[in-house]
Amino acid sequence: MHVATPIPPDFMENPFSALLHLFFPERCIACGRSLPEGARTICPYCRWDMPLTGYARSHDNPVFQKFAGLVPVVEASSLFFFTRGSHYRDMIHSFKYRGQWQICLELGTLMGETLRESDLYQTIDCIVPIPLHFRRRLFRGYNQAEYLAEGISHSLHIPVEKHCLKRHIHNPSQASTRHRNDRWENVRGIFTLQRPDKLAHQHILLVDDVLTTGATLITAAETLLEKVPDCRISIMTLAVSAHDLFGRKNGGGL
Repeated sequence: MHVATPIPPDFMENPFSALLHLFFPERCIACGRSLPEGARTICPYCRWDMPLTGYARSHDNPVFQKFAGLVPVVEASSLFFFTRGSHYRDMIHSFKYRGQWQICLELGTLMGETLRESDLYQTIDCIVPIPLHFRRRLFRGYNQAEYLAEGISHSLHIPVEKHCLKRHIHNPSQASTRHRNDRWENVRGIFTLQRPDKLAHQHILLVDDVLTTGATLITAAETLLEKVPDCRISIMTLAVSAHDLFGRKNGGGL
């Protein structure tokens, strides 16, 4: 006797969506494999294989040490290592240069979950993403750091202040500035602060996508501390360049 194959509940609820997923399955943003049922954005293998730093659990970690002595920060960490030739480099390129901004929300949520599991970031009051100049934002259509910040906010239930810090100078991209000294000159005086009263007495989490020399984040932190001297600053980035952190040969820029 022939037994009819049961119709999945999600097909009954939304048959168009189920058919679409059947013929055009969602793919992992890191490796490109089809996502198994229940997985979102990143497949289980790439989540397991992601080169996580674990730095959010340690105060005196290499990312914190990178800023120590240059700008007073409370904490600093990055979610994973950024190395040349990895799936995760392509993933970052997808949202920086190919318009796939939705990726940032998921990755930001993962950043937030990492911070929530740490005892070091419990006093954060607000999140400030590193801003783009309006010309670059207009060209790209969005600021990826804002979406990362929104994902962190979703996990930590902390507000995002995205209109206070402004990039008023349209400087060349840091990725196109090869020499280390030129990168520092490239970001000198590029930020201004509006409504500093909104950040007074706040513990601010500065958020960006990739940490290389740290010049952009340091310049932003200096601007905040100059205009709001009673604020405290911590830093979180999605990725950190292994080359800039350790001088490894397999590291690399964007």
